[in-house]
Amino acid sequence: MAPDNDIEKIKLEVYSITGDSFCIAAEDGEKVFMQLKKAMDKKMPINLSFLNIEMLTAAFLNTAIGKIYDNFDENEIKFRLSVSDIKDEDKLLLKRVVDTAKAYYKNPCQFEDSINKIMAS
Repeated sequence: MAPDNDIEKIKLEVYSITGDSFCIAAEDGEKVFMQLKKAMDKKMPINLSFLNIEMLTAAFLNTAIGKIYDNFDENEIKFRLSVSDIKDEDKLLLKRVVDTAKAYYKNPCQFEDSINKIMAS
């Protein structure tokens, strides 16, 4: 069996997809999500590069990456998707988005009920 380095990877560059170094809008996140979903459907390893990205927001990441947890199994995502060239300060934001997406898509009704209770207080 060939080492992992020899396995063909699909490389998705966020900057190339959005055409902007400021990834703040959910609409731009949707563009990344669509490309990421197409790549995941091919069942190949994927590298999502944040090279040349100056700013990320939770709204962008929720749409770009969070939504993928509604379409694919957490273990499959963990096994096939890698992220590179992301700034250290953005790694924590990405982790929060992923953790929230995993919790939400495991039980969306319970998650929404909890939010509604908090908002009603």
